[in-house]
Amino acid sequence: MKILGNIIWLLFGGIIIAVEYLVGSIALMITIIGIPFGVQTLKLAGLAIWPFGRDTRVHERASGCLYILMNVIWLLTGGICIALTHIFFGVLLCITIIGIPFGLQHFKLTALAITPFGRDIVSI
Repeated sequence: MKILGNIIWLLFGGIIIAVEYLVGSIALMITIIGIPFGVQTLKLAGLAIWPFGRDTRVHERASGCLYILMNVIWLLTGGICIALTHIFFGVLLCITIIGIPFGLQHFKLTALAITPFGRDIVSI
């Protein structure tokens, strides 16, 4: 069921979201300082392509000043645009009964698009 959900997900905005994460990652990797940002957002691009059966967990060292700073920088460079895209697709898909699981997945990924640093992607 996860495989079918992920294939349908690609049609319902998954590819568009993954491309946004990829563009954001490339923009962050232009400088040496931005490479850790880009690596994390590339992980999110993989999650955006294949989200069903995977989840994110906040790890215990995520409350540090560095993670807050990285989240603020990400929010200004690409997080807001991606979060708004998630909200748009979530509202659009929740209009129909069939689209509700996909819309809820977009809403779940909205929070991740705003604060991606300090999280690990795990399989469930």
